[in-house]
Amino acid sequence: MRKLVGNNFARLRREKGLTQEQVEERSGFSQQYLSGLERGRRNPTVITLYELAQALDVSHVELVEPN
Repeated sequence: MRKLVGNNFARLRREKGLTQEQVEERSGFSQQYLSGLERGRRNPTVITLYELAQALDVSHVELVEPN
């Protein structure tokens, strides 16, 4: 699940044309945290998923949907 969320987050971020630093500014999560998330090394909470989805302007469901 961590890999799935990380891959979806990275894909959506790139599709929006955002850098990790830009998402950091929007979300308040550090670039280090976002990097770990994209590599599948972080285990985000439901609240974190919701906040990251808001920063990307997508539904939180998109972060957990299988491709």
